[in-house]
Amino acid sequence: MNFTQSLRIRAPNPLEGGISRWNVKDRANRGYANHGDEFGTVEVQAGNFGMFGTTKGCQIRVGREYKKGEQIFVSYGPKSASEYLLEYGFIPPSVIRNPLAELTFEIDKDDRFGDEKLDILEFDTYGGAMDPIQSFDVGGADGQPDPALVQFLRLCVLGGKDSFILESIFRKEVWDFMAQPMSEDNERLVVEALIGKVSDTIDDMIEDDDQGAEVDVTDMTPEGLCKVLRGIERKALHMTADYMTREGEALDLKEYYQERRLKDLGLDSEWQEDNPDVGWGQSRAKGGKDLDW
Repeated sequence: MNFTQSLRIRAPNPLEGGISRWNVKDRANRGYANHGDEFGTVEVQAGNFGMFGTTKGCQIRVGREYKKGEQIFVSYGPKSASEYLLEYGFIPPSVIRNPLAELTFEIDKDDRFGDEKLDILEFDTYGGAMDPIQSFDVGGADGQPDPALVQFLRLCVLGGKDSFILESIFRKEVWDFMAQPMSEDNERLVVEALIGKVSDTIDDMIEDDDQGAEVDVTDMTPEGLCKVLRGIERKALHMTADYMTREGEALDLKEYYQERRLKDLGLDSEWQEDNPDVGWGQSRAKGGKDLDW
């Protein structure tokens, strides 16, 4: 049995913001044989056709040659299970191998250094103002969180002895500093914050009777699809928690701001009286006036 769905495509160029309607097979024989997640195709796009390229229409770009009469596979693009379900009403099997869940973090309104952090997000992130509330996908192939998530969390939990970095003299560089481990205490707070968020999210999810079983994407009922979504997101969250747990056990192996700064100044070597060159880095010369304070 084949199901046909009318697909509306909004493309700003060359269809100039119009909506095109194109009938495509949405599912075949209760499977996803015609969804191109694994076949190197891309999403349906607007295009120009005809001898002079003046006829506007829709096109499917593919990554290989097709024989006459061969079925063309349509890709919906890289999306999470929740995005597939929300936008298209189904969840393809391919997302099981790359499970994703969304977590949201924000600057604490009661943070002692909240104003400084908000200023950094608004004026000094180099990519335009950032909202103090940010959402990120977690999970993926190995549970490793997005570096942008870790960078944002380092700023969120920054405090204590590390708060000196929020002084105005460093203001333009703070966001770049957050891309690397700041201190062991700060990194530990990042690990705890992420694991805590994962734990709270899992606790808030509806419990399923077969929570450790393989996710079954063949159940197309609304209840079945929601159960599949919970299973995929729960898997992504557990993977993230496991990864961050391992990160927490290896905090002493990371290089932090203080060590990086000493290396930059050439002050990370042991002093040797018979070697006057030791201890003077490229950015600082003996007797020079290029002091960093």
